[in-house]
Amino acid sequence: MVSTEPIQFSLCTQLNKLDSASWDALSGHHLLLRHAFLRSLDDAGCVTPQTGWSPHYLLMHRGQTLCGAVPLYLKHHSRGEYVFDQGWAQAYQRHGLDYYPKLLCAIPFTPVSGPRLLAHSHEDRVLLARQLIQLTQNNQLSSVHVLFPNPDDRQALEQAGFMIRHDVQFHWQNQDYASYEDFLASLTQQKRKKMRQDSRKVYEQGLSFEHKQGQEISEQNLDYFYQCYANTYQERGQHPYLNRNFFARLHEQLPESLVLILAQQHGQEVACALSLRDGHTLYGRYWGCTRYVPGLHFETCYNQAIQFCIAQQLRVFEGGAQGEHKLSRGLLPTPTSSAHWIADPRFAHAIEAFVHEEAGHVARYQETLSSHTPFKTLAG
Repeated sequence: MVSTEPIQFSLCTQLNKLDSASWDALSGHHLLLRHAFLRSLDDAGCVTPQTGWSPHYLLMHRGQTLCGAVPLYLKHHSRGEYVFDQGWAQAYQRHGLDYYPKLLCAIPFTPVSGPRLLAHSHEDRVLLARQLIQLTQNNQLSSVHVLFPNPDDRQALEQAGFMIRHDVQFHWQNQDYASYEDFLASLTQQKRKKMRQDSRKVYEQGLSFEHKQGQEISEQNLDYFYQCYANTYQERGQHPYLNRNFFARLHEQLPESLVLILAQQHGQEVACALSLRDGHTLYGRYWGCTRYVPGLHFETCYNQAIQFCIAQQLRVFEGGAQGEHKLSRGLLPTPTSSAHWIADPRFAHAIEAFVHEEAGHVARYQETLSSHTPFKTLAG
């Protein structure tokens, strides 16, 4: 039965004022949309007006019942998004117009697909999408963007008038492998030989690996991880997106979701990768090292992650944004998308033409990648 209570929309700038159970119920308990995960970002000061991520969570109520929500941010730059629109911002600037601030619906710093319009029905998701457009118009903003929506949300966004942009990531799928050797046996002889050679070269340099989960991860482990993580950014002349406090809060609030792969060389720590997991997926997220060793990155972040997934019977390993080099490691091209609404009709027309042309390139790119699978093909 459809409720006849009036709908009310509001914005909330502090997630700690919202009931966690109500939020999690709307998000389908998706790990990276959990109230505890997003609040850890808030409370640690990673998403604030000072960092260019100003939280404005969109809420939809029917009477006193929270029936919809959107993780929404007012953005003053395009960093930490993994969907690149800096060229659009430059076009605005060349015409003397402001692209920033813009509205952004996303999981900050996280290129993982999932629900974005948090609601239980298609009709409510469409209402949330239309309200995003209304907010953009009411506040005279340039645009609103929804990053990595799932198919249900993408359908609602298209119905509301958003244009869809396509991209590709690389994910590993567990085909009920009994062991890592079983996985290697599914690869072509050439790819299998190369992976074994690469791993052997790493181990010949005195490397060993340890997998830790949840409470097995100590504060000392997290200290070393953060040193590695920060070093990755500092080598590029950048500041880390996330601070040590965020990982401490995550370890406290969602300890069972943390997976640390620690690399040692002759007993001394040299690198680590911190991933997040739920009951079926490993999300590869953060990596760093304190000593360069050839082949160490791939072994730590991909080969060891796949071994972990097989041992834990996880179904999927998401290797993060970009990187066709992952294909040879058994991670296959997987389509992703984003949704965009541009207020200025002139720019909207130009960007829509660009997105349409880009979609053709992405489709051909994915087709080419799929024809170079590292797996054996069955005879017809």
